[in-house]
Amino acid sequence: MESTIPEVIRTVPLQHYVFFAAALFSIGVLGVLTRRNAIIIFMCVELMLNAVNVLLAAFSAYRADPNGQVFVFFIMAVAAAEVAVGLGIIVMIYRNIQNTDVNLLDRLKW
Repeated sequence: MESTIPEVIRTVPLQHYVFFAAALFSIGVLGVLTRRNAIIIFMCVELMLNAVNVLLAAFSAYRADPNGQVFVFFIMAVAAAEVAVGLGIIVMIYRNIQNTDVNLLDRLKW
């Protein structure tokens, strides 16, 4: 199995990718839990998705299996659709209440 991993990929150990992705995911979770601005929360969710993408791509490269990279492609496609819909919702919220604070969203209730 060791001979199928290219030399370029073996220069960085797999643990470094795992620690990096864990740090990115932790920053994203911390941002979602502590911030009140909808745009910042949205960016933190995207950061968590990118952490998962880093792990999938790293494990895929280390195992010489393209399945992880296919999942990354689909996650990126779903994230692009999420950005389109989410930013549209955020823009409409801003137009209605002139603020993106999620604590003020109770005004949208009937």
